[in-house]
Amino acid sequence: MDPLWTNIFHKKLDEESLAYFLKHLPIFSELSPRSLATLENIVHVRNYKANETVFEESDPGSGMYMIRSGMVKIYAREQNGVEEELARLGPGDFFGETTLTAPAPRTASAKTLENTELVGLFRADILELAERKPAISSSIFLGLTRVVSERLQAASLEIRRLQNQLGEVISPENVET
Repeated sequence: MDPLWTNIFHKKLDEESLAYFLKHLPIFSELSPRSLATLENIVHVRNYKANETVFEESDPGSGMYMIRSGMVKIYAREQNGVEEELARLGPGDFFGETTLTAPAPRTASAKTLENTELVGLFRADILELAERKPAISSSIFLGLTRVVSERLQAASLEIRRLQNQLGEVISPENVET
């Protein structure tokens, strides 16, 4: 058989495909190739220029963004208008995922630092998917739950570590009299 014809009817997950990118994100890592193809059809690819705002703190949140290329700065604006950088994210990172399940105001702002390609998955799309293909949406929600749980556990450990450090600093034997 001619190798030219062998791949015509088989869609590969090559490194350039959107499905390949999605498969390598922790939320979607358990999805089958067929489920990834379905997901590929509901996400929204958007290109941003450098220093373009993705969303502002207190904007209504309606979904998550995954960084396919470029860099994004997550920041909070202090009362005096100064931006406090909370995180700098690059390819393979994602943000805004908590608003995928429950609409809530954004707790920080996001801005691109260079030309950036983002892949958006929005609440309305995932709810429609839940009606049409509940097994796929369940897998996505389980992946999301796993990631959020891991982040909460890491945050809890960090809070405990900081509390212990603070306790050492202000313990009675360290306080000057």
